[in-house]
Amino acid sequence: MADFNLSITICSWNTIDDTRACLQSLREAKDEANFEVIVVDNNSEDGSPEMIATEFPEFTLLAQSKNLGFTGGHNLALQHAKGTLKALLNSDTVVHPGAIKAIVEFMESNPDAGIVGPKLLNPDGSLQYSCRKFPNPVAAAFRNTILGRLFPNNKFTRDYLMQDWTHDGPREVDWVSGAALFIRGDCLEKIGLLDDTLFMFCEDVDWCKRAWQAGYKVKYFPQAVITHAIGRSTDKAPNRMIARFHRSMFRYYKKHNAKESPVIARPFLLAFAATALSLRAGAFLAKNQVDKIKRRFSK
Repeated sequence: MADFNLSITICSWNTIDDTRACLQSLREAKDEANFEVIVVDNNSEDGSPEMIATEFPEFTLLAQSKNLGFTGGHNLALQHAKGTLKALLNSDTVVHPGAIKAIVEFMESNPDAGIVGPKLLNPDGSLQYSCRKFPNPVAAAFRNTILGRLFPNNKFTRDYLMQDWTHDGPREVDWVSGAALFIRGDCLEKIGLLDDTLFMFCEDVDWCKRAWQAGYKVKYFPQAVITHAIGRSTDKAPNRMIARFHRSMFRYYKKHNAKESPVIARPFLLAFAATALSLRAGAFLAKNQVDKIKRRFSK
């Protein structure tokens, strides 16, 4: 029998202030459910491990000598987790009062929900589009690209982000963000840990896809609210993150989209995806380089 109703796993990498705020919000929610918190620190150099051990001794710290990535860190924590429910939580999140209690009760009363995502808000209080349709190369071509700037209200992006919906009530969705993702223990046992070939990015999409394939539902539950400051870790190494994101996206297409296509079409789909993602990544890297040069000459 599990010792806890819920195990919350967090990966930390050089986000000491955000991690402190996240853990403090969880400490303040300690009476909402019987939960444990397991923090994997991925070899931070900003004093995060010492801060966690000193200021939050009630939580479990697994300090690493190398960066295991989002996937490796959470998989390590999940193997130590004792709760019947598990949750992935980013270190740059703050849990609102009542969120833990609400989502645990929702999952206990909805046994068909293998994975559940809360409502995520940006730090300014605006809605973060954290539940989405499964990705496809066409939508990717319009997301944060020249095409997207030329056609800002295009159908492909709006459909992918589910922007034509108020996000005010529970509903089934394709996938929810791994920044705050709750998974049922029996679902985890059936679909397995996060895909360790995805160092970071797309591991949440893949997990939700596998949950649907295993007969579970993925649901969005906006009555539980969490604030998420996007990219506090990834912004520290933007070019490396761009490369990893697009590499993970291609692996996701190869693993799922290609297999769902007719055999004769698979080579063409993968060739198109590889070309489109390479061009997209190249455009982002070029923009970063131009911005770097601009900053240098503006000093």
